[in-house]
Amino acid sequence: MTAIAEGFTLSETALAELQGGFRGEIVGRDHISYDERRKIWNGSIDRRPAVIARCAGVADVMAAVKFGRKHGLPVAVRSGGHSFPGHSVADDAFMIDLSPMKGVRVDPDARTARVQAGVLLGELDRETQPFGLAAPSGIVTHTGLAGLTLGGGIGWIMRKHGLAIDQLRRVDLITADGEFVKASADENEDLFWGLRGGGGNFGVVTEFEFNLVPVGPTVLAGPIFWAMEDSPEVLRFYRDWVADAPDELMTIVIHRKAPALPFVPEELHGKPVVMVVCCWTGDHEEGEQVIRPMREFGKSVADVCMPKPYLEHQAMLDPSFVPGRWYYFKSCDVQGLTDEIIDITVDHSLRIESPLTSFPIWQMGGAVARVDEDETAFGGRNAAFTYNIGAATATAEGFEQEREWVRNFWSALEPWHTTVYVNFLDAEGEERIRAAYGEEKYNCLKALKRKYDPDNFFRLNQNIPPT
Repeated sequence: MTAIAEGFTLSETALAELQGGFRGEIVGRDHISYDERRKIWNGSIDRRPAVIARCAGVADVMAAVKFGRKHGLPVAVRSGGHSFPGHSVADDAFMIDLSPMKGVRVDPDARTARVQAGVLLGELDRETQPFGLAAPSGIVTHTGLAGLTLGGGIGWIMRKHGLAIDQLRRVDLITADGEFVKASADENEDLFWGLRGGGGNFGVVTEFEFNLVPVGPTVLAGPIFWAMEDSPEVLRFYRDWVADAPDELMTIVIHRKAPALPFVPEELHGKPVVMVVCCWTGDHEEGEQVIRPMREFGKSVADVCMPKPYLEHQAMLDPSFVPGRWYYFKSCDVQGLTDEIIDITVDHSLRIESPLTSFPIWQMGGAVARVDEDETAFGGRNAAFTYNIGAATATAEGFEQEREWVRNFWSALEPWHTTVYVNFLDAEGEERIRAAYGEEKYNCLKALKRKYDPDNFFRLNQNIPPT
């Protein structure tokens, strides 16, 4: 007998049975690539799954799910491995790894893309941008498309074109019984509703089909910098400036110590700054007129907002979120940047110690808010701004201090919390998951869970238990 998980033993025959019909790769703890395959983006998470099944296609996923169910194994599902709390890996679990599934098929005439679950955001962008098209996605290219989409999918073009789920046409999914089903507006409509924001609670999505929207290949984008000591005035001006911003404009405000990157002037490296990062997806001349008031406000110390390839802008923040660093996040939505919220933001930003800590405030609204709240499981469409208070260190050194900074900052904002983006949750428990959806929608998701996964087989996620 082979002990592969606490409380579980499997015979060599059982593992050989899985491997015999498996086109991908089975990686056990004695495999030469085990330590590499179990790693995920957040370096603060160091877990040792019992077995990793690296799936080459749909048949492999079906076989893996059935194997895990037959042998009573806890199952973790990985695509990009980017979830903040590391749900894609667990000690002594059976990891179903979708990362080898890299197929992308773009139809430029129909403006659609069929995308397998192992594709990363940057990989999809590289396939769609030659046609001047894109699917709404996130802001870091090595993020997995699957997890990002199933949680909603906020990013640089959402105010114009909606969330990733708002351009989702169809999914292929493997249920908790290992069966293949499709979900769309015309087939298994209830499941399609839940998958658009409900995360990985209902099965393993193996393929997505998206509508593509016209973007690029050039956008007007990049950050404008001010010294962080000027942040109170910058944020108050910014608040008024974006109040009636066109949908073509998306902004993220970032407080941090300026990184030593090529687009950051050398004299700013290591100094506390506040940045308003813009992405304008419309006519460039019109965009220059819209952005000019922000450019000209106060005493900016650098301005690198300029026409650039959309692909370049999508990768701009990659160096701030390098795989393997130690990360910790707490998030909340707010209904506006009140004077009190601004003062709290500045006060805590000035306390940042780590040169790697960088936290964004996302401008919401636009097309995101115009989709009916009940149309998808995603919660928080009416949020004005999303705070994603994050800390990062290179190693364990200084991590506890930065984590405490995050918690204190988040707690100071608690009187103004509304909803929360489920993809920005850490391991925070059921009440916080409820907050992501609201009571009525959460109860609908529980009912859907009872229908598609009554035994809570898929529970290593932001879990919505069936009972």
